[in-house]
Amino acid sequence: MGGIPHDHYEPKTKGEKWLDSRLPIVGLLYTTLTAPTPKNLNWMWIWGIVLTFCLVLQIATGIVLAMHYTPHVDNAFASVEHIMRDVNGGYMLRYMHANGASLFFVAVYAHIFRSLYYGSYKSPREVTWIIGMLIYLLMMATAFMGYVLPWGQMSFWGATVITGLFGAIPFIGESIQTLLLGGPAVDNATLNRFFSLHYLLPFVIAGLVILHIWAFHTTGNNNPTGVEVRRGSKEEAEKDTLPFWPYFVIKDLFALAVILAIFFAVVGFMPNYLGHPDNYIEANALATPAHIVPEWYFLPFYAILRAFTSEVWVVQIASFVTGGIVDAKFFGVLAMFGAIAVMALVPWLDTSSVRSGRFRPMFKWWFALLVIDLFALMWLGAMPAEEPYASFSLIASAYWFGYFLVILPLLGVIEKPDTPPATIEEDFAAHYGGDAEKPAE
Repeated sequence: MGGIPHDHYEPKTKGEKWLDSRLPIVGLLYTTLTAPTPKNLNWMWIWGIVLTFCLVLQIATGIVLAMHYTPHVDNAFASVEHIMRDVNGGYMLRYMHANGASLFFVAVYAHIFRSLYYGSYKSPREVTWIIGMLIYLLMMATAFMGYVLPWGQMSFWGATVITGLFGAIPFIGESIQTLLLGGPAVDNATLNRFFSLHYLLPFVIAGLVILHIWAFHTTGNNNPTGVEVRRGSKEEAEKDTLPFWPYFVIKDLFALAVILAIFFAVVGFMPNYLGHPDNYIEANALATPAHIVPEWYFLPFYAILRAFTSEVWVVQIASFVTGGIVDAKFFGVLAMFGAIAVMALVPWLDTSSVRSGRFRPMFKWWFALLVIDLFALMWLGAMPAEEPYASFSLIASAYWFGYFLVILPLLGVIEKPDTPPATIEEDFAAHYGGDAEKPAE
Protein backbone atom coordinates (compact mmCIF):
# COMPACT_ATOMS: atom_id res chain seq x y z
CA MET A 1 0.00 0.00 0.00
CA GLY A 2 1.45 3.28 -1.13
CA GLY A 3 3.79 4.68 1.46
CA ILE A 4 2.62 2.57 4.42
CA PRO A 5 5.64 0.68 5.78
CA HIS A 6 5.11 -3.08 6.02
CA ASP A 7 6.88 -6.40 5.59
CA HIS A 8 7.83 -7.42 2.08
CA TYR A 9 7.87 -10.95 0.71
CA GLU A 10 11.26 -12.64 0.71
CA PRO A 11 11.34 -16.01 -1.09
CA LYS A 12 13.19 -18.67 0.91
CA THR A 13 13.32 -21.94 -1.05
CA LYS A 14 14.95 -22.36 -4.49
CA GLY A 15 11.52 -23.02 -6.01
CA GLU A 16 10.06 -19.81 -4.55
CA LYS A 17 13.07 -17.80 -5.73
CA TRP A 18 12.82 -19.29 -9.22
CA LEU A 19 9.10 -18.47 -9.48
CA ASP A 20 9.43 -15.02 -7.89
CA SER A 21 12.11 -13.97 -10.38
CA ARG A 22 9.85 -14.95 -13.31
CA LEU A 23 6.30 -14.38 -12.05
CA PRO A 24 6.04 -12.72 -8.61
CA ILE A 25 2.51 -13.99 -8.00
CA VAL A 26 3.34 -15.46 -4.57
CA GLY A 27 4.76 -12.11 -3.52
CA LEU A 28 1.60 -10.37 -4.75
CA LEU A 29 -0.61 -12.72 -2.73
CA TYR A 30 1.61 -12.30 0.34
CA THR A 31 1.51 -8.50 0.03
CA THR A 32 -2.29 -8.57 -0.33
CA LEU A 33 -2.86 -10.87 2.66
CA THR A 34 -0.43 -9.04 4.95
CA ALA A 35 -1.43 -5.56 3.78
CA PRO A 36 -1.67 -3.14 6.73
CA THR A 37 -5.38 -2.35 7.11
CA PRO A 38 -6.85 0.33 9.41
CA LYS A 39 -7.85 -1.57 12.53
CA ASN A 40 -11.01 0.47 13.18
CA LEU A 41 -12.92 -0.69 10.08
CA ASN A 42 -16.57 -1.40 10.92
CA TRP A 43 -19.09 -3.82 9.41
CA MET A 44 -19.80 -1.51 6.46
CA TRP A 45 -16.42 -2.54 5.06
CA ILE A 46 -17.59 -6.12 4.34
CA TRP A 47 -19.28 -5.35 1.02
CA GLY A 48 -16.08 -5.73 -1.00
CA ILE A 49 -15.98 -9.49 -0.47
CA VAL A 50 -19.72 -9.76 -1.20
CA LEU A 51 -19.22 -7.91 -4.50
CA THR A 52 -16.27 -10.15 -5.40
CA PHE A 53 -18.36 -13.24 -4.67
CA CYS A 54 -21.24 -11.90 -6.78
CA LEU A 55 -18.97 -11.21 -9.76
CA VAL A 56 -17.53 -14.74 -9.62
CA LEU A 57 -21.02 -16.22 -9.17
CA GLN A 58 -22.47 -14.28 -12.12
CA ILE A 59 -19.61 -15.21 -14.45
CA ALA A 60 -19.61 -18.89 -13.43
CA THR A 61 -23.39 -19.38 -13.66
CA GLY A 62 -23.60 -17.18 -16.76
CA ILE A 63 -21.08 -19.30 -18.69
CA VAL A 64 -23.03 -22.50 -17.95
CA LEU A 65 -26.37 -20.87 -18.82
CA ALA A 66 -24.91 -19.61 -22.11
CA MET A 67 -24.11 -23.22 -23.06
CA HIS A 68 -27.85 -23.99 -23.13
CA TYR A 69 -29.30 -20.65 -24.24
CA THR A 70 -30.31 -19.92 -27.84
CA PRO A 71 -30.05 -16.22 -28.78
CA HIS A 72 -32.80 -16.20 -31.40
CA VAL A 73 -36.24 -14.62 -31.11
CA ASP A 74 -37.93 -17.85 -32.16
CA ASN A 75 -36.13 -20.02 -29.61
CA ALA A 76 -34.90 -17.78 -26.74
CA PHE A 77 -38.00 -18.11 -24.55
CA ALA A 78 -38.20 -21.87 -25.15
CA SER A 79 -34.47 -22.29 -24.42
CA VAL A 80 -34.94 -20.64 -21.01
CA GLU A 81 -37.79 -23.06 -20.31
CA HIS A 82 -35.49 -25.88 -21.46
CA ILE A 83 -32.87 -24.72 -18.93
CA MET A 84 -35.50 -24.62 -16.19
CA ARG A 85 -37.04 -28.02 -16.94
CA ASP A 86 -34.52 -30.26 -18.70
CA VAL A 87 -30.97 -29.21 -17.78
CA ASN A 88 -29.62 -30.87 -14.63
CA GLY A 89 -29.72 -28.21 -11.93
CA GLY A 90 -30.70 -25.66 -14.57
CA TYR A 91 -33.48 -24.10 -12.52
CA MET A 92 -31.03 -23.52 -9.64
CA LEU A 93 -28.40 -22.03 -11.95
CA ARG A 94 -30.93 -19.63 -13.42
CA TYR A 95 -32.38 -18.62 -10.06
CA MET A 96 -28.90 -18.08 -8.63
CA HIS A 97 -27.96 -15.97 -11.65
CA ALA A 98 -31.15 -13.88 -11.57
CA ASN A 99 -31.11 -13.31 -7.81
CA GLY A 100 -27.33 -12.95 -7.87
CA ALA A 101 -27.85 -9.78 -9.91
CA SER A 102 -30.09 -8.43 -7.15
CA LEU A 103 -27.54 -9.29 -4.45
CA PHE A 104 -24.88 -7.63 -6.61
CA PHE A 105 -26.86 -4.38 -6.63
CA VAL A 106 -27.76 -4.55 -2.92
CA ALA A 107 -24.02 -4.81 -2.19
CA VAL A 108 -23.00 -2.11 -4.65
CA TYR A 109 -25.57 0.40 -3.31
CA ALA A 110 -24.40 -0.32 0.26
CA HIS A 111 -20.79 0.04 -0.90
CA ILE A 112 -21.45 3.35 -2.69
CA PHE A 113 -23.46 4.93 0.13
CA ARG A 114 -20.91 3.82 2.73
CA SER A 115 -18.25 5.57 0.64
CA LEU A 116 -20.42 8.68 0.33
CA TYR A 117 -20.93 8.82 4.11
CA TYR A 118 -17.32 8.23 5.14
CA GLY A 119 -15.82 10.37 2.36
CA SER A 120 -13.92 7.54 0.66
CA TYR A 121 -13.98 9.56 -2.57
CA LYS A 122 -11.82 12.38 -1.19
CA SER A 123 -8.15 12.93 -2.04
CA PRO A 124 -6.12 10.84 -2.75
CA ARG A 125 -8.84 8.35 -3.76
CA GLU A 126 -10.58 10.24 -6.57
CA VAL A 127 -9.36 7.81 -9.26
CA THR A 128 -10.49 4.83 -7.16
CA TRP A 129 -13.95 6.44 -6.95
CA ILE A 130 -14.15 7.12 -10.70
CA ILE A 131 -13.18 3.52 -11.50
CA GLY A 132 -15.88 2.37 -9.08
CA MET A 133 -18.49 4.49 -10.85
CA LEU A 134 -17.42 3.07 -14.22
CA ILE A 135 -17.91 -0.43 -12.77
CA TYR A 136 -21.38 0.61 -11.59
CA LEU A 137 -22.33 1.90 -15.06
CA LEU A 138 -21.13 -1.31 -16.70
CA MET A 139 -23.06 -3.34 -14.11
CA MET A 140 -26.23 -1.46 -15.07
CA ALA A 141 -25.61 -2.03 -18.79
CA THR A 142 -24.87 -5.73 -18.23
CA ALA A 143 -27.95 -6.23 -16.05
CA PHE A 144 -30.20 -4.46 -18.55
CA MET A 145 -28.97 -6.59 -21.44
CA GLY A 146 -29.32 -9.73 -19.34
CA TYR A 147 -32.92 -8.85 -18.53
CA VAL A 148 -33.72 -8.83 -22.25
CA LEU A 149 -32.38 -12.36 -22.88
CA PRO A 150 -35.35 -14.40 -21.47
CA TRP A 151 -37.43 -12.74 -24.21
CA GLY A 152 -40.53 -12.34 -22.10
CA GLN A 153 -42.95 -9.42 -22.30
CA MET A 154 -41.00 -7.24 -19.85
CA SER A 155 -37.74 -8.14 -21.62
CA PHE A 156 -39.08 -7.04 -25.01
CA TRP A 157 -40.89 -3.90 -23.95
CA GLY A 158 -38.15 -2.87 -21.52
CA ALA A 159 -35.67 -3.05 -24.39
CA THR A 160 -38.06 -1.07 -26.60
CA VAL A 161 -38.46 1.72 -24.02
CA ILE A 162 -34.81 2.02 -22.99
CA THR A 163 -33.31 1.84 -26.49
CA GLY A 164 -35.95 4.36 -27.56
CA LEU A 165 -34.40 6.86 -25.18
CA PHE A 166 -31.27 7.05 -27.32
CA GLY A 167 -33.42 8.16 -30.22
CA ALA A 168 -34.19 11.34 -28.25
CA ILE A 169 -30.57 12.55 -28.58
CA PRO A 170 -30.54 15.37 -31.15
CA PHE A 171 -28.92 14.74 -34.55
CA ILE A 172 -27.21 11.43 -33.73
CA GLY A 173 -29.90 9.69 -31.67
CA GLU A 174 -31.50 7.69 -34.47
CA SER A 175 -28.12 6.41 -35.66
CA ILE A 176 -27.18 5.29 -32.14
CA GLN A 177 -30.56 3.63 -31.67
CA THR A 178 -30.27 1.76 -34.99
CA LEU A 179 -26.74 0.65 -34.07
CA LEU A 180 -28.00 -0.70 -30.74
CA LEU A 181 -31.03 -2.44 -32.24
CA GLY A 182 -29.36 -3.68 -35.42
CA GLY A 183 -32.40 -2.46 -37.31
CA PRO A 184 -35.49 -0.26 -37.03
CA ALA A 185 -37.00 -2.13 -34.04
CA VAL A 186 -36.22 -4.63 -31.30
CA ASP A 187 -35.75 -7.94 -33.10
CA ASN A 188 -33.35 -10.83 -33.59
CA ALA A 189 -30.35 -8.59 -34.29
CA THR A 190 -31.02 -6.79 -31.00
CA LEU A 191 -31.13 -10.05 -29.07
CA ASN A 192 -27.84 -11.19 -30.62
CA ARG A 193 -26.13 -7.89 -29.80
CA PHE A 194 -27.36 -7.93 -26.22
CA PHE A 195 -26.36 -11.57 -25.71
CA SER A 196 -22.84 -10.90 -27.01
CA LEU A 197 -22.39 -7.79 -24.85
CA HIS A 198 -23.97 -9.42 -21.79
CA TYR A 199 -21.39 -12.21 -22.09
CA LEU A 200 -18.46 -9.84 -22.70
CA LEU A 201 -19.03 -7.02 -20.20
CA PRO A 202 -18.58 -9.08 -16.98
CA PHE A 203 -14.99 -9.76 -18.03
CA VAL A 204 -14.47 -6.02 -18.61
CA ILE A 205 -15.94 -5.45 -15.13
CA ALA A 206 -13.52 -8.05 -13.71
CA GLY A 207 -10.59 -6.13 -15.25
CA LEU A 208 -11.85 -2.85 -13.77
CA VAL A 209 -12.32 -4.54 -10.37
CA ILE A 210 -8.64 -5.55 -10.40
CA LEU A 211 -7.77 -1.94 -11.28
CA HIS A 212 -10.10 -0.71 -8.50
CA ILE A 213 -8.41 -2.95 -5.91
CA TRP A 214 -4.97 -1.93 -7.15
CA ALA A 215 -5.97 1.72 -6.84
CA PHE A 216 -7.01 1.50 -3.19
CA HIS A 217 -4.03 -0.69 -2.34
CA THR A 218 -1.91 2.18 -3.67
CA THR A 219 -3.64 4.91 -1.66
CA GLY A 220 -4.57 2.77 1.34
CA ASN A 221 -8.01 2.02 2.76
CA ASN A 222 -10.20 4.77 4.11
CA ASN A 223 -11.71 4.13 7.55
CA PRO A 224 -14.66 5.43 9.64
CA THR A 225 -12.67 8.38 11.03
CA GLY A 226 -11.28 9.46 7.66
CA VAL A 227 -7.88 9.86 9.36
CA GLU A 228 -4.96 8.50 7.34
CA VAL A 229 -2.62 5.78 8.59
CA ARG A 230 0.61 7.22 9.92
CA ARG A 231 3.42 6.65 7.42
CA GLY A 232 6.49 7.84 9.29
CA SER A 233 7.79 4.43 10.34
CA LYS A 234 6.75 0.80 10.46
CA GLU A 235 6.24 1.03 14.25
CA GLU A 236 3.84 3.98 13.90
CA ALA A 237 1.93 2.32 11.05
CA GLU A 238 1.50 -0.84 13.14
CA LYS A 239 -0.23 1.19 15.87
CA ASP A 240 -2.95 2.17 13.36
CA THR A 241 -3.24 -1.07 11.40
CA LEU A 242 -3.60 -4.83 11.55
CA PRO A 243 -2.64 -7.36 8.83
CA PHE A 244 -5.47 -8.13 6.43
CA TRP A 245 -4.99 -11.82 7.28
CA PRO A 246 -6.34 -13.19 9.56
CA TYR A 247 -8.30 -10.34 11.17
CA PHE A 248 -10.26 -8.89 8.26
CA VAL A 249 -10.38 -12.03 6.12
CA ILE A 250 -12.17 -13.93 8.91
CA LYS A 251 -14.47 -10.99 9.57
CA ASP A 252 -15.34 -10.71 5.87
CA LEU A 253 -15.92 -14.45 5.52
CA PHE A 254 -18.25 -14.45 8.53
CA ALA A 255 -20.26 -11.58 7.03
CA LEU A 256 -20.34 -13.34 3.66
CA ALA A 257 -21.64 -16.54 5.30
CA VAL A 258 -24.52 -14.61 6.94
CA ILE A 259 -25.43 -12.85 3.70
CA LEU A 260 -25.26 -16.08 1.70
CA ALA A 261 -27.59 -17.79 4.19
CA ILE A 262 -30.18 -15.10 3.39
CA PHE A 263 -29.39 -15.26 -0.34
CA PHE A 264 -29.86 -19.03 -0.60
CA ALA A 265 -33.05 -18.79 1.46
CA VAL A 266 -34.40 -16.39 -1.19
CA VAL A 267 -33.16 -18.60 -4.04
CA GLY A 268 -34.67 -21.71 -2.42
CA PHE A 269 -37.99 -20.42 -1.15
CA MET A 270 -38.94 -17.25 -3.08
CA PRO A 271 -36.79 -17.14 -6.25
CA ASN A 272 -39.33 -15.16 -8.30
CA TYR A 273 -40.17 -12.59 -5.64
CA LEU A 274 -38.13 -9.82 -7.29
CA GLY A 275 -39.18 -10.74 -10.83
CA HIS A 276 -42.19 -9.61 -12.84
CA PRO A 277 -44.88 -12.18 -13.73
CA ASP A 278 -45.28 -10.70 -17.24
CA ASN A 279 -41.79 -11.92 -18.09
CA TYR A 280 -43.13 -15.48 -17.98
CA ILE A 281 -45.23 -14.57 -21.03
CA GLU A 282 -43.34 -14.84 -24.33
CA ALA A 283 -42.52 -11.53 -26.03
CA ASN A 284 -45.29 -10.20 -28.25
CA ALA A 285 -44.75 -7.01 -30.24
CA LEU A 286 -48.53 -6.65 -30.70
CA ALA A 287 -49.48 -6.76 -26.99
CA THR A 288 -48.16 -3.96 -24.80
CA PRO A 289 -48.18 -4.67 -21.03
CA ALA A 290 -50.38 -2.35 -18.96
CA HIS A 291 -47.42 -1.18 -16.89
CA ILE A 292 -43.80 -1.53 -18.03
CA VAL A 293 -41.53 -1.79 -14.99
CA PRO A 294 -37.75 -2.31 -15.00
CA GLU A 295 -35.88 -4.36 -12.41
CA TRP A 296 -35.87 -2.83 -8.91
CA TYR A 297 -32.26 -1.64 -9.08
CA PHE A 298 -33.09 0.61 -12.06
CA LEU A 299 -36.21 2.11 -10.49
CA PRO A 300 -34.63 5.26 -8.89
CA PHE A 301 -33.24 6.40 -12.23
CA TYR A 302 -36.39 5.36 -14.08
CA ALA A 303 -38.34 7.63 -11.71
CA ILE A 304 -35.96 10.51 -12.48
CA LEU A 305 -36.31 9.84 -16.22
CA ARG A 306 -40.12 10.08 -16.04
CA ALA A 307 -40.19 13.04 -13.62
CA PHE A 308 -39.25 15.68 -16.18
CA THR A 309 -42.28 16.08 -18.41
CA SER A 310 -43.11 18.93 -20.80
CA GLU A 311 -45.11 20.59 -18.02
CA VAL A 312 -42.03 21.11 -15.79
CA TRP A 313 -40.73 24.68 -15.97
CA VAL A 314 -37.07 23.62 -16.11
CA VAL A 315 -37.82 21.54 -19.19
CA GLN A 316 -39.77 24.41 -20.76
CA ILE A 317 -36.89 26.85 -20.19
CA ALA A 318 -34.35 24.36 -21.60
CA SER A 319 -36.55 23.80 -24.65
CA PHE A 320 -36.99 27.57 -25.21
CA VAL A 321 -33.26 28.34 -24.83
CA THR A 322 -32.21 25.54 -27.22
CA GLY A 323 -34.92 26.25 -29.77
CA GLY A 324 -36.73 22.99 -29.06
CA ILE A 325 -33.65 20.76 -29.37
CA VAL A 326 -33.91 19.77 -25.69
CA ASP A 327 -37.45 18.43 -25.41
CA ALA A 328 -38.96 16.62 -22.42
CA LYS A 329 -37.78 13.18 -23.58
CA PHE A 330 -34.18 14.30 -24.11
CA PHE A 331 -34.21 16.25 -20.84
CA GLY A 332 -35.35 13.09 -19.04
CA VAL A 333 -32.44 11.14 -20.57
CA LEU A 334 -30.01 13.89 -19.51
CA ALA A 335 -31.46 13.85 -15.99
CA MET A 336 -31.21 10.06 -15.72
CA PHE A 337 -27.54 9.95 -16.75
CA GLY A 338 -26.89 13.22 -14.90
CA ALA A 339 -28.07 11.59 -11.66
CA ILE A 340 -25.16 9.15 -11.99
CA ALA A 341 -22.75 11.83 -13.23
CA VAL A 342 -23.24 13.99 -10.12
CA MET A 343 -22.28 10.99 -7.98
CA ALA A 344 -19.11 10.56 -10.05
CA LEU A 345 -18.26 14.26 -9.54
CA VAL A 346 -18.74 14.19 -5.75
CA PRO A 347 -14.96 14.37 -4.98
CA TRP A 348 -15.01 17.88 -6.45
CA LEU A 349 -18.47 18.88 -5.21
CA ASP A 350 -17.79 18.14 -1.53
CA THR A 351 -15.92 21.17 -0.18
CA SER A 352 -15.62 20.06 3.46
CA SER A 353 -12.15 19.82 4.98
CA VAL A 354 -13.31 16.86 7.11
CA ARG A 355 -13.50 13.50 5.35
CA SER A 356 -15.85 11.37 7.46
CA GLY A 357 -19.55 12.11 7.94
CA ARG A 358 -19.18 10.85 11.50
CA PHE A 359 -17.80 14.28 12.47
CA ARG A 360 -20.19 16.42 10.42
CA PRO A 361 -23.43 17.10 12.41
CA MET A 362 -25.36 18.90 9.64
CA PHE A 363 -24.16 16.55 6.93
CA LYS A 364 -25.63 13.53 8.79
CA TRP A 365 -29.17 14.87 8.46
CA TRP A 366 -28.89 15.76 4.79
CA PHE A 367 -27.27 12.40 4.04
CA ALA A 368 -30.06 10.56 5.90
CA LEU A 369 -32.54 12.40 3.68
CA LEU A 370 -30.57 11.30 0.61
CA VAL A 371 -30.89 7.65 1.66
CA ILE A 372 -34.65 8.12 2.22
CA ASP A 373 -34.79 9.87 -1.16
CA LEU A 374 -33.20 6.86 -2.87
CA PHE A 375 -35.85 4.50 -1.45
CA ALA A 376 -38.59 7.00 -2.31
CA LEU A 377 -37.38 7.16 -5.93
CA MET A 378 -37.23 3.36 -6.01
CA TRP A 379 -40.85 3.16 -4.92
CA LEU A 380 -41.98 5.94 -7.27
CA GLY A 381 -40.27 4.26 -10.22
CA ALA A 382 -42.59 1.29 -9.76
CA MET A 383 -45.72 3.46 -9.63
CA PRO A 384 -47.81 4.54 -12.67
CA ALA A 385 -46.76 7.78 -14.39
CA GLU A 386 -49.70 9.74 -13.00
CA GLU A 387 -50.55 12.02 -10.09
CA PRO A 388 -49.66 12.20 -7.29
CA TYR A 389 -46.64 10.01 -8.14
CA ALA A 390 -45.46 12.35 -10.90
CA SER A 391 -45.20 15.32 -8.51
CA PHE A 392 -43.51 13.22 -5.81
CA SER A 393 -40.99 11.96 -8.40
CA LEU A 394 -40.18 15.53 -9.37
CA ILE A 395 -39.64 16.55 -5.73
CA ALA A 396 -37.46 13.48 -5.04
CA SER A 397 -35.45 14.10 -8.24
CA ALA A 398 -34.95 17.75 -7.29
CA TYR A 399 -33.57 16.72 -3.89
CA TRP A 400 -31.16 14.21 -5.49
CA PHE A 401 -29.60 16.90 -7.68
CA GLY A 402 -29.90 19.54 -4.95
CA TYR A 403 -27.95 17.38 -2.51
CA PHE A 404 -24.94 16.95 -4.78
CA LEU A 405 -24.94 20.30 -6.59
CA VAL A 406 -26.06 22.70 -3.83
CA ILE A 407 -26.13 21.16 -0.34
CA LEU A 408 -22.72 19.42 -0.38
CA PRO A 409 -20.79 22.48 -1.65
CA LEU A 410 -22.60 24.77 0.84
CA LEU A 411 -22.09 22.46 3.83
CA GLY A 412 -18.34 22.71 3.37
CA VAL A 413 -18.66 26.47 3.89
CA ILE A 414 -21.32 26.82 6.59
CA GLU A 415 -20.92 23.64 8.64
CA LYS A 416 -18.75 23.55 11.74
CA PRO A 417 -17.49 19.95 11.97
CA ASP A 418 -16.40 18.17 15.12
CA THR A 419 -12.70 17.48 15.62
CA PRO A 420 -11.67 14.01 14.38
CA PRO A 421 -9.24 11.96 16.49
CA ALA A 422 -5.57 12.61 15.86
CA THR A 423 -4.88 8.98 14.91
CA ILE A 424 -6.68 5.75 14.08
CA GLU A 425 -5.12 4.26 17.21
CA GLU A 426 -6.81 6.91 19.35
CA ASP A 427 -10.22 6.17 17.78
CA PHE A 428 -9.73 2.42 18.22
CA ALA A 429 -8.83 2.87 21.91
CA ALA A 430 -11.86 5.10 22.47
CA HIS A 431 -14.23 2.46 21.06
CA TYR A 432 -12.64 -0.77 22.23
CA GLY A 433 -10.55 0.26 25.22
CA GLY A 434 -6.86 -0.28 25.75
CA ASP A 435 -3.85 1.95 25.84
CA ALA A 436 -3.71 4.32 22.89
CA GLU A 437 0.08 4.21 23.05
CA LYS A 438 0.22 0.46 22.49
CA PRO A 439 -0.95 -1.59 19.49
CA ALA A 440 -3.92 -3.86 20.07
CA GLU A 441 -3.01 -7.43 20.92
